[in-house]
Amino acid sequence: MKSVGALYLELIRWNRPAGWLLLLWPTLSALWVASHGFPGWHLVTVFTLGTILMRSAGCCVNDVADRDFDRHVKRTAQRPVTSGAVAVREALILGAVLALLAFGLVLTTNAAAIAWSFAALAIALAYPFAKRYVAMPQAVLGVAFSFGIPMAFAAVQSRVPPLAWVLLLGNLFWVIAYDTEYAMVDRDDDLKIGMKTSAITLGRFDVAAVMLCYAIYLSIWAVALMDQAQPAIYFIAIGVAAVQALWHGWLIRKREREDCFKAFRLNHWLGFAVFAGIALSYLAM
Repeated sequence: MKSVGALYLELIRWNRPAGWLLLLWPTLSALWVASHGFPGWHLVTVFTLGTILMRSAGCCVNDVADRDFDRHVKRTAQRPVTSGAVAVREALILGAVLALLAFGLVLTTNAAAIAWSFAALAIALAYPFAKRYVAMPQAVLGVAFSFGIPMAFAAVQSRVPPLAWVLLLGNLFWVIAYDTEYAMVDRDDDLKIGMKTSAITLGRFDVAAVMLCYAIYLSIWAVALMDQAQPAIYFIAIGVAAVQALWHGWLIRKREREDCFKAFRLNHWLGFAVFAGIALSYLAM
């Protein structure tokens, strides 16, 4: 029998860092852009730890909201809340504590970032329920997973310029791409229980839509940040990310569960490539 600590770590997906890395790389990218280079260890620490804490809190809320659906899905049937190993009240308390810890980190920044954190929390809480009513809940997740971008600009510049919203829009398409790959894994089970996902809504156009979303994401970020300190380095990084996107397209082409899940899990390397291009561009000044 698993200990309480082990169950809590399983609940927040501690053994699956790909989830918080998908949040981290665009957030750190925004920090570097907003700061025109290294933003300082304080902000790097705040946003790195905050990302991990909020993703963990989101897992708690998501599992509580989806507990009656997850038991009918092969991949999620044994999650702690779904299986009854962790009580709903326990999961919500843990999620609240983690969110409060993240808010404590935000309090060390400035008023603008603190104000925007409430919007970020509201969107994060809305996502688990969007899957019941929205045909493309991945778009809601895209906003939630991209909100570290305006918060990063707010923490550095005490404002959120138009560039931040352009980057958020681009990142939203990346989230739709990788979360559609994720949804393709569970499509058969989701159809049986009436869950709404982009994989179901897009039907036979799912693979084409994923590739289009990758293209839109990389195009928006490439154009928006083409005036980087060393654009040649940045465009090489965009090229590396594009090659990874093509590989993911190859993996999901037959819509097999394991390959779709593999493509999803590897997306954090695509995000890292873009971040590395931005960081190296400023470092090369």
